[in-house]
Amino acid sequence: MYTIAITQGDPAGIGPEIVAKAFRDAPEVLRHCFVVGDVATLRRAAQAIARPGVGGLPVAQISAPQEALAMPPRCVPVLPVPGIPGPQPWGQVSAAAGRAAADCVVWAARAALRGEVAAMVTAPLHKEALSAAGVDFPGHTELLQAEAAAHQGVPLARMPVRMMLANDELRTVLVSIHVSLRDALAAVTHDNVLQTLQITHAALLRSLGRVPRIAVAGLNPHAGEGGLFGREELEMIAPAIAAARAQGLDVHGPFAPDTVFMRARSTPQRAGEFDVVIAMYHDQGLIPVKYLGVDKGVNVTLGLPLVRTSPDHGTAFDIAGQGIADASSLVEAVHMARQLST
Repeated sequence: MYTIAITQGDPAGIGPEIVAKAFRDAPEVLRHCFVVGDVATLRRAAQAIARPGVGGLPVAQISAPQEALAMPPRCVPVLPVPGIPGPQPWGQVSAAAGRAAADCVVWAARAALRGEVAAMVTAPLHKEALSAAGVDFPGHTELLQAEAAAHQGVPLARMPVRMMLANDELRTVLVSIHVSLRDALAAVTHDNVLQTLQITHAALLRSLGRVPRIAVAGLNPHAGEGGLFGREELEMIAPAIAAARAQGLDVHGPFAPDTVFMRARSTPQRAGEFDVVIAMYHDQGLIPVKYLGVDKGVNVTLGLPLVRTSPDHGTAFDIAGQGIADASSLVEAVHMARQLST
């Protein structure tokens, strides 16, 4: 039986405390999980979420992932990463915090790539802190992409990845991720859209056990209105859809981006028309999912030779250390990681 590694996130943010809260409040979901991080940081987090009249949350140091299998419920097993900084001041951007967060991600990624853990779940890190620490990647996705490419001995271009944000009602996959809007528009090319469709199809075929129904959002208002509002749909997106369909993918569009997400949304009263929507850029795809509830959204990295999920929120420096951060999204991320890895 394999374990799931959960990275502690930026130690100055809410990451450690939502991890601790998840172990405390959702012990069945967190069974056989362990934290990659710093023991003192997790013990401080356990103190931050302490409730009057209730016993404290124990934090235990382990030396190997398999030791997490024997841990009792509501105990936080921590596998220390050698050399990382300990607790950092709450709510402050620092190179030390960025380095600690990055080193935990690298440790978990390499363990997952070696098959030592079944999946990894990443708590929030801070992009400015990463930069201050000299990390050359803007976030988890890009860092994991580089680790996977190095592990397989291939150039970065041969390890294409995409970000999927999902909840119980809607899934969306992005053509581009953490780039400026100007660069995101330039990324809407035939090859990038087709590659996104291929990665999404392969990932959802495995997780759903059937061919996924994929909708594609247009880039421009009304999906370009036949070229009146832009020609990207005619020259880039529609040809990529045609190429994907010729390969046997169940792809439809491009559709007007202001209505396609409603058509794909699945509720108890109405099944969605599609399993996933391909969005042309970051905010186009993430706003609809987040509007349905940030506490339920899970970020999944598609295209990697490992399973990686994460909660859908940031480091929340303004409330870090107060014990009030919601751990629901992290619990959902662990639940999804378990589903995907089995």
